Amino acid sequence: MIAAIVQARMGSTRLPGKVLKEFCGRPLLWHVVNRLHRTARLDMIVVATSDEPLDDRVAAFCHQEGIPCFRGNEKDVLDRYYNAAKNFGVDVVVRVTADCPLIDPVVLDEIIEAYKEERCDYASNTIDRSYPDGLDVEVFSFNALEKAWQEASLASEREHVTPYIWKNRDKFKICQVTQKKNLSGLRWTVDEPEDLMFVKTIYNHLHKPGQVFLMNEVLSLLDKHPEFMQINQGFMRNEGYIRSLHKDHIVTHP
Repeated sequence: MIAAIVQARMGSTRLPGKVLKEFCGRPLLWHVVNRLHRTARLDMIVVATSDEPLDDRVAAFCHQEGIPCFRGNEKDVLDRYYNAAKNFGVDVVVRVTADCPLIDPVVLDEIIEAYKEERCDYASNTIDRSYPDGLDVEVFSFNALEKAWQEASLASEREHVTPYIWKNRDKFKICQVTQKKNLSGLRWTVDEPEDLMFVKTIYNHLHKPGQVFLMNEVLSLLDKHPEFMQINQGFMRNEGYIRSLHKDHIVTHP
């Protein structure tokens, strides 16, 4: 079974409660899951949140919407992913984060297809970057996830799920999906209030009930309105991971 596991929590330091911030009448997390439902290759979508009281609202939202939900360790997200995948009998994990409401279902399907064709342990568009920040997709086998869960010992490897896999090319076969035009300088993720303002602007122009707009439609809109890109310029990509590297340390784990 191929399942998207979407990590979501309320405790963001830069934009608290962002996953349930609303635009176009729905929470951000709903928009992410709705876009994932438009993929051709997923068998299941699971939200993985923490077991902290603050995330009761995420679990309640999932229950209300009929979205499978798993609750686990807040800080050890690798442990949360492993147990979520194990709990639902997942063979292939598609990792998506809940701060990506412009995630493109076509791009996601392409990365799943590359994973299958290359028969690799891990495929993504996140190492050799050519897609906008916010279209990040990682696909990996349950076996690779289990090995990482067993062996990863750095805090950064536990918090960010996949670094142990893609840093150890001698242990795992890695495949990267790129596109000809490098769009990695575009910021479509939601970490800051300005990011949310940008996404709201895009949705206000492109959102239609019952439909999902794709990356090329966003690019066409930005060609017509380049000023929209000024809304959230100047923020560092992968700031959370870089920050965790600066304070990295060995941790105990299951």
